[in-house]
Amino acid sequence: MDFDFSDDQQQLRDAARRWVDKAYTFEHRRAAVAAGGFNRDTYNALAELGLTALNVAEERGGMGMGAVEAMVVMEEMGRGMVLEPLAQSLITAKVLGQYAPEAVQADWLPRIASGEALVVLAHQERRARYRLNKCESKATQTPDGYTLTAHKSIVPAGDQADAFLVPAMLDGQQALFLLQRSAPGVTTRGYITQDGSRAAEVEADHSPATLVTTEGLAALELAVDTGSAAVCAEAVGVMDQVMTITADYLNQRKQFGVAIASFQALRHRLADMKMQLELARSMSYYASLQLDTPAEQRRRAIARTRVQLSQAMRFVGQQAVQLHGGIGVTDEYIVSHQFKKLTQLEMTYGDGLHHLGELSARMQETAGVGDA
Repeated sequence: MDFDFSDDQQQLRDAARRWVDKAYTFEHRRAAVAAGGFNRDTYNALAELGLTALNVAEERGGMGMGAVEAMVVMEEMGRGMVLEPLAQSLITAKVLGQYAPEAVQADWLPRIASGEALVVLAHQERRARYRLNKCESKATQTPDGYTLTAHKSIVPAGDQADAFLVPAMLDGQQALFLLQRSAPGVTTRGYITQDGSRAAEVEADHSPATLVTTEGLAALELAVDTGSAAVCAEAVGVMDQVMTITADYLNQRKQFGVAIASFQALRHRLADMKMQLELARSMSYYASLQLDTPAEQRRRAIARTRVQLSQAMRFVGQQAVQLHGGIGVTDEYIVSHQFKKLTQLEMTYGDGLHHLGELSARMQETAGVGDA
């Protein structure tokens, strides 16, 4: 398979990398964390680069690009540990473009593409434990449309977003709705997460909402798989930077008058980190290339990728901290923040054990073991 990037894809990567290097330094990021973990001006800057329009069709004001372009951009966002939830624009554009009625697409996709509207996925419930078919939120049809009663947790930038994609039960089956934050009965409580980004608890009490699709579970699976592919690409970007910083440190730090990079044991550990990084990169490519395949094939590909990425993120992060020694856990040094970022990414949309269980169950179903 040809893994060479086209000229357009490479130019997109270069543009994203230049923005990260110039506008999103480590000092800028620390200031953003101190200010609350989300900055609308920064999100608007990403929109001005066209990055919020990547997955939006051209007729809706977007760039009409695909999963590979999204992967390229998210790798660069990972290099800078960008706090603003760019991946959410990829998720919502993908789901609305495939499932939403024409009127909803015409209303929201141009605003998502321009950055005017930040629409995020709000699906996690306290007792769901990553299970997408576990949903206690309720939707009711009224003469005027639909109302939602829901409590969703760890919603990215939930107290800053303009609207949410919310799964809820409607007439005994899961459906997907678009809920505006300004709707009556909607309340949010924001907080800072482990990696410094912003999330919120979102509650709706008989709040008016727009029906996106009655195929709620299928739409939610597509949303989470799109988000998982973005998580993998972002993690590759973080790990790539971790490798560069760790190698530089080993070459600069001296013991007994020589750089510790000359110690064979440490060189072997760095080589093991590099191997995990390249395995993760290959699997990230695989996940992105499978996003447009049939649902069952896509879900297996994402599960396989997340199992491998979970191992890689944990290994690379832990090794980097250990190779740096005490400085590796200080707040002033970038590696401690990269480690926290990798830890949070590992848990986003399901940890390694969850995806291993998902993959095992799907393989058993195919083999007929589950019917035995």
